[in-house]
Amino acid sequence: IRSGLRERLPDGQPREVQPLADELNALLVQNAANLERARRHVSNLAHGLKTPLATLTLALPKGSRSDSDLHDLVMLMERRIRHHLGRARSAAIGGPVRTRTAIAPRARDLVLVLTKVNAEKLIAVTDEIPSDIVVACEPQDVDELLGNVLENAFRWCRTKIAMRASLQGRDVILAIEDDGPGLSPEQMAKATQAGQRLDESSPGFGFGLSITRELAELYSGSLDLDKSALGGLLVSLRLPRGDMDAETPFGRSQ
Repeated sequence: IRSGLRERLPDGQPREVQPLADELNALLVQNAANLERARRHVSNLAHGLKTPLATLTLALPKGSRSDSDLHDLVMLMERRIRHHLGRARSAAIGGPVRTRTAIAPRARDLVLVLTKVNAEKLIAVTDEIPSDIVVACEPQDVDELLGNVLENAFRWCRTKIAMRASLQGRDVILAIEDDGPGLSPEQMAKATQAGQRLDESSPGFGFGLSITRELAELYSGSLDLDKSALGGLLVSLRLPRGDMDAETPFGRSQ
């Protein structure tokens, strides 16, 4: 249960311990419901505040001292909200319920959607993500991590995107690269800062990669940017493996 391999104690316990098993299962159900409720509230708050703050950041003119002060206040609000939402989300992630999410099917679903959205571009996507690789992350967080990186790759690539994943100790390394214009080292450092836009003519508020980095860090992971062998940008995500306890099934004596 702790490793995410089971959601409840198995039925058919000896009569003497069945009441205890029933109480533990009821507690697990209640904890899962409370966790989902807390995550839903945090998500609603994040979505409710993120877009208005980003809009304010873009709408404020940069020029006079007073305008600069207002811009700094909005950015301070954004950082504090992000900090406290991150703490709340981290507390939920660190709770007693752990999940195991396969990367491959979620990445392929996102590629299918983004291919249709970018139908005017003939994009070839190379998929080298093994179907048995899982991460110890919530499914909705995996969708957000992959979605932000893949959306960026589809936006800037010319004709090629490559995805691959591998195991490295207790971590999963997920790499997504494209053949677009890429970024300079200075731009790579700037790209993960909230609200920074490298191309004012392109739509978006510039929060994608910074949100991805912060979300990965909540799982004790990381996001790295580098030059791709395809010529564009290489984004590497390090996330915790979700199958580290698979070799210790329920009931094995220690």
